[in-house]
Amino acid sequence: MSWMEYVNAFWVGGAICAVCQVCIDRTRLTPARILVSLVVLGVFLQAIGVYQPVVDYAGAGATVPLLGFGYALAKGVAKAVGESGLLGAFTGGVTGAAGGIAAAIVFGCVFALLARPKAKG
Repeated sequence: MSWMEYVNAFWVGGAICAVCQVCIDRTRLTPARILVSLVVLGVFLQAIGVYQPVVDYAGAGATVPLLGFGYALAKGVAKAVGESGLLGAFTGGVTGAAGGIAAAIVFGCVFALLARPKAKG
């Protein structure tokens, strides 16, 4: 890998995160709505063929943020529909995003065991 691939991943991922932070700071949207919007936007951008060139250019800078989760869902569905027909529309998203889902579960469990919960207020 060349150092420019790292630079591209850094600035694209940083730009996505900066736009999200501006949305959190400047709008009345809750973080949960912004997160869901990012996943849906990732699916939409992949469906119209816009996000794949971004992934090819930025690598992990485009696949690690939540837009990338939507991208993985859409890519998995498209592949599964091509292989299994209509049934693939229901199974492909989970298959395409299984690595991210498994990592979230494992890391969530590990940090839940390591953290010390505190009462709010």
